[in-house]
Order: sequence, then C-alpha cells, then structure tokens
Amino acid sequence: MSTSSMRSLEYLESMPGMAFARLYQQPSTVLAIFRRTLTHLAKTFVMAMLFLSHPIAVTDLESWVRPNYRGERDQALNLLERLKILRTSTNPGKPRQYSLTQPFAGSLRDALTGGGDHRSFGVPCNTPSREKPTREELDTFARNQWDGILGYMVGSAEGVSVAAQVASVSEGVKKLLRDGGLVAGKSKAPTITQEGFAFVLQDVNAQVWTILLLYLDAAALMNMDPVDVLSFLFMLGSLELGQDYSKANLSPTQTQMLDDLADFGLVYQTSHSSERFFPTRLSTTLTSDASALSNSANFFSPNLRSGESSSESSGFILVETNYRIYAYTSSPLQIAILQLFCRLSTRYPNMVAGRITRDSVRRAVGMGITSDQIISFLGTHAHPQMRKDHPVLPATVVDQIKLWQIENERMKATPGYLLNGFATAQEYEGACQYAREIGVLAWNSDERRAFFVTRIEQMSTYLKRGKQQQQPKAA
Repeated sequence: MSTSSMRSLEYLESMPGMAFARLYQQPSTVLAIFRRTLTHLAKTFVMAMLFLSHPIAVTDLESWVRPNYRGERDQALNLLERLKILRTSTNPGKPRQYSLTQPFAGSLRDALTGGGDHRSFGVPCNTPSREKPTREELDTFARNQWDGILGYMVGSAEGVSVAAQVASVSEGVKKLLRDGGLVAGKSKAPTITQEGFAFVLQDVNAQVWTILLLYLDAAALMNMDPVDVLSFLFMLGSLELGQDYSKANLSPTQTQMLDDLADFGLVYQTSHSSERFFPTRLSTTLTSDASALSNSANFFSPNLRSGESSSESSGFILVETNYRIYAYTSSPLQIAILQLFCRLSTRYPNMVAGRITRDSVRRAVGMGITSDQIISFLGTHAHPQMRKDHPVLPATVVDQIKLWQIENERMKATPGYLLNGFATAQEYEGACQYAREIGVLAWNSDERRAFFVTRIEQMSTYLKRGKQQQQPKAA
C-alpha cells in the first residue's frame, strides 16, 4: 500500500461510526475506498460476498485461505471491520456469520453495475464551453499552482533560492501550510519545518493527499461538513481529464470547495461565477494506483516534448558510484530541491551536476531530512537508464548516505505498544508469532516474555479470542 493510501486509511479509521453510514451512500466514494485502501485479499472477500443474499459462516470464509496465510487473512478481515465494511452476527444455536454492511454493499453494486440515479460520478455538461481548455493547458495550470506551493516552501530554506516564475500562493494555502506544521513563522517570511522537508521529497500524489488531509482537518473550522468534503474528493478521483462538469448537483459545501481546490491546482474554473469546472490531472489520479508524477511527467519536466511518454521522461537523475549526480532539468524548483542534500558545482541550460558529500547530507539531516527520504527521492526520479539496473541506485551510495546520517544518531524511537505479563510460555510464543505474521512485531525478548508491536488493534482481537477460548476450559 502506498504512503498516500496509508494516510487516507488512517483518516478513515479516525472517523466516527455514524460518519461511515453517510459516506457509503455515494457509489463513487465506495468504489474509491474499495480500490484505494483495501488489500487484494480484502477485495476478494468483498467480491465473494457482494451478491450473496445471506450471510456466510465465519468458518466457511476462513477456509478459503490456506492455514499458512492466516496472518494475511486476519489482517484483511480486521481491515474490513475497521472500515465498517464487514460485520459479524451471532445467533443462538448458529455459528458466527459474516456479512457486508449497508449501504456499502448496495452502493458498490450500483457502482459496478451502473445502477441507480445517484449522479455521484459527476454530471458532464451537455452544452459546449467557449473557453474549454485542452489537456495540456490543464496540466500547465496544475503544474504552475503546485510548483507555486512547493516553491513557497523550498524557497524558505536557508541557502536555497527559487527564481522560477511560479503562481502566487493564496493566503488560504499559506495558512493551511502553517496550521499543518509544514512551514513556520509569518506568511511573508516562512521557515520550512522538518515535516515540510519530508513533504517536499514525497511523490506528487502523496503530497496532494497530505494537503487534502490538512484541508479535511480544517473543514470544521470553515463550517464545512467533513463527510461532504471527503465524498467530493473521492468523486474527483473518478472524473475524466478534459471533461467539463456541472456545478448544479453539488452541495453548498462542495461548491465552496472549488475555489480552494483551484488554489491547489486540482480543478480549473474559467471564472468564479462559471457553472462548470474542469478536473486536472492532480485530482483525476487521486484514487488511482498510478501516481500523478508518472501520469504527468511534465510536473517535474517543464520542457517535456509533445508525444513523449511519461515512462521515458519521468526520471531525470543519474547517480554514479563516486557520488556524482547529474540531473537533466532546467526547473528551478527541482534544482532547489537537489540543493537541499547535494553540493551542486556545474549548471548548463538543461542539466546540473554535483556531488553528494558528507557535509551536504549532514546539513540536510540537520534540517530534518532523513536518509530514507533522500534515497526515496533519488530512486523515484531516477533516469530511465538507471532503471535498467537492479537495484536502481548504487549500493555504495545508498549505504554511505545512511552511514552519514547515523554518525550522530545512535538511537531510533519507534512508537508502539509493549505487551508483557503472559502467564505461560505457550501463550507468549503464540502471541509473538501472530505479531510476526501480521508484520507488527518490532522487538521481542523470550526471557522476559515481552514483545513490542507497532499496532495494537489486531493484537487486541487476537488476545481477546484467546481468553474466550480459555474460559470454557477453565470452567
């Protein structure tokens, strides 16, 4: 699961139970959640039960998965229960049963079969627009708006300047960046924070979802319904690039959102009073597995030639084993980002050259950038020539970047939960093995009968089941 998917999943899990009933009334929202947040096994369970007219016994569903994949099965079922998609019912004299919740099941059936008159996938305009932008113009608008936000943040870093002519950043966006902890200080003289550096080095799709989740957190303060806001964002992910859509079926909250989303570059409007809007590539890829970067390489390549495929142009960085870096770009924003962790020495009209040094990495670490973020950025934007090799980045460079970071770091904090006090060794070993199978085990000590996990929800369910099984034996 991608980083952006994890963040949207975490937000969904934090929502109250009643909000899901309203959220799942929209087929576009249900389809987006199904596609974006569920694992393959969870999707299989949903599709197997979607058109059943009766619940299915727990034992029957669990028998679909091989015993050695019990961890993946429990993880998928736990995810469905956390998202209020799956419920368990118990009737006297009958085994426990699973069934899909309503209205999730009904909305997903409508989304897949095209049934209903919900209009949750947008209403295309029937009349032609006199000022309809082309797809290239929509991409240019979205790129300028997004580059303006990134330039505003990166330009606040010490020793880094962005001389690009970027779109002006609205006061609303600046306030959102400050409230979200991505920048600090006054709007005219901001200072980028550690979270801001992490944001800048992410791929475009993850950046968009980070901003949108901050927007969702601020929705209540703007007298906006968070459920209505989230439904509209999921709807945008199902729209078609280049098509104009009517505002007539939008709620007052969603109509109010359009001006804010235009500041982010997610939608384009010819004017504030226009009765139609155009989604850009930033919004149409919100619920797609493909990132906005790979689908629109010109976000990071302003000189992209017409007809050039994204796979051929999305990468622009070459890294050599001697720590030399060559970046084929003329974008001031890209060059400013490279300056955060590289020492650039040469600049040509369409290329810059430099080196990753101990001092440049330690300076980046001092600003809050981690070695993993640097490595991820270099790998994400690696030149197609480098992608022919496996691994993509030279191992010597990757290892050295990590070593430079840990020169002053000997400890790493991992948030989580410590479980101890097990009555028997068998009880401890079973719980520890289960934590290892579902991928949440961070540390364990057999001598102390204790272990540390990063998530507690599935472990709580497992331990409760163990206690319930032991009670009849004790009786």
